[in-house]
Amino acid sequence: MSVGTLYACRSPRVRLVKALIKYLKLDIEIVNAAESAQFAELFPLKKMPAFVDAKGYKLTETIAIAYYFVSLASDEKAKTTLLGGSAKEKADILRWASVANQEVSSAFMNPLFVLLGRQPYNKKVVESSLAELDLLAQFFEQRLREFTYLAAERITLGDLVGAVAWALPLGMICGPEFRERHPYLTRWFNTVLASPIFKEEYSDFKFAEKTIEAPKKPKAEKPKKDAEPAKPAAKKEEPEDAEPAAPKKPKHPLEALGKSTFVLDEWKRKYSNEDTRSVALPWFWEHYNPEEYSIWKVDYKYNDELTLTFMSNNLVGGFFNRLSASTKYMFGCLVVYGENNNNGITGAMMIRGQDNVPAFDVAPDWESYSYTKLDPSNEQDKEFINNMWAWDKPVIANGESREIVDGKVLK
Repeated sequence: MSVGTLYACRSPRVRLVKALIKYLKLDIEIVNAAESAQFAELFPLKKMPAFVDAKGYKLTETIAIAYYFVSLASDEKAKTTLLGGSAKEKADILRWASVANQEVSSAFMNPLFVLLGRQPYNKKVVESSLAELDLLAQFFEQRLREFTYLAAERITLGDLVGAVAWALPLGMICGPEFRERHPYLTRWFNTVLASPIFKEEYSDFKFAEKTIEAPKKPKAEKPKKDAEPAKPAAKKEEPEDAEPAAPKKPKHPLEALGKSTFVLDEWKRKYSNEDTRSVALPWFWEHYNPEEYSIWKVDYKYNDELTLTFMSNNLVGGFFNRLSASTKYMFGCLVVYGENNNNGITGAMMIRGQDNVPAFDVAPDWESYSYTKLDPSNEQDKEFINNMWAWDKPVIANGESREIVDGKVLK
């Protein structure tokens, strides 16, 4: 009898769980989620991969599913090898898996959407993402310079998740120069892909031949003279080499709200140039119009996956980069609180209008955050906003006072 069903798609992350099913000889049926009517009923959020066992136990998230599949193996040695033999080893394995799954994948998202043509080419955003990947690669290099693998002297689940995460940038946007700068990362990656677990699954893998470049715009062809239709005499002739008019960019939905009495740019200048507590915040509350703008508490949903604080701050920076299309309609801060391997992300964001979706859904990862509308007439909410924009008081998280260690301002 089958252990259960894995609902999958063509996502690269699914390759990990598929490889584990085959390597561990698990009796799990793999179903294409797009062709299954049951999938949407069982998993309303439609996140993949997703697993349900014969008794109805449901599981999502790649790392969780991979961990569970290994625990189902009859080979006790394989379990210990992949999941760790001690509490510290297990924690290290999950730490590296989380870093790769969250940080590396997040840094890759911007260049990916450019490659797919879903976002216009933005040199600053792409360069920022590549710099972030470089920084993450250096972090991996520090470990791999002295050790063969990430969490132990053998391949573990941390290495498998890590290799899947790095396969995308190394295969699509990080060229030979990147690999030359990070030889230990490249050596480790090749070793993991050549392992019995991945050898067949990644037999088609090829490294990127060059680093991502700006997509070149095709030149407009000049119309041939003998192909030109006759023009009415009264109509002014266009220059032969004139380029066609560029299509108008679709307007941002918040533009329909028109100009506000609260001048956002003036507030941004005040915040940037004046003392926050004594000058900027009093000015803000004097001029703020709650009918034109709303303020939202923004929390990262997956704080338990965050590791180093500088990486959490990089995550915020990437999110803000992806919000660039809405910058003229919003302002706010997200802060990182806590310490390495025990931190979180929260903040207060002001947006034009009363609906948060039009401002935030320009970022592909906006649903990784939760949004709670704040009421500035409530003293507790107002104090939270002041603290998030001043960065001078601790964050209260789960009833515990946690110091702010870093953060970003969107302005």
